[in-house]
Amino acid sequence: IYSCSGCSNIAQLTNRVAVELDRAGVAEMSCIAGVGGGVKSLVNKARSGRRIIGLDGCQLHCVKNSLANHDVVADWHFTLTDFDIKKIYHEDCGDEDFQKVWRAVVSAIAGKDIS
Repeated sequence: IYSCSGCSNIAQLTNRVAVELDRAGVAEMSCIAGVGGGVKSLVNKARSGRRIIGLDGCQLHCVKNSLANHDVVADWHFTLTDFDIKKIYHEDCGDEDFQKVWRAVVSAIAGKDIS
């Protein structure tokens, strides 16, 4: 799982969801900054053929574009603004938004081994 982890509320929510999925053993989190920066070991991991979840906060699609630069496409891709969560700087998202995104991601990958 890759999250944009930028500076807005929704970007940080992508990180929170990714971390929680990692800690729950649902997905293994990796570093999109390393992929975007061309770090060989992280690019190789992204290109390894493992199924990928991409979490972008907004339509800038930093995760999607960072992966695409290395000819990688996420198996599941979510953009949090599609969940009617407004992008706001200097604030955090609440638990209700977290639950909404968490449920959508887990439902989408249900029954799939993504490790």
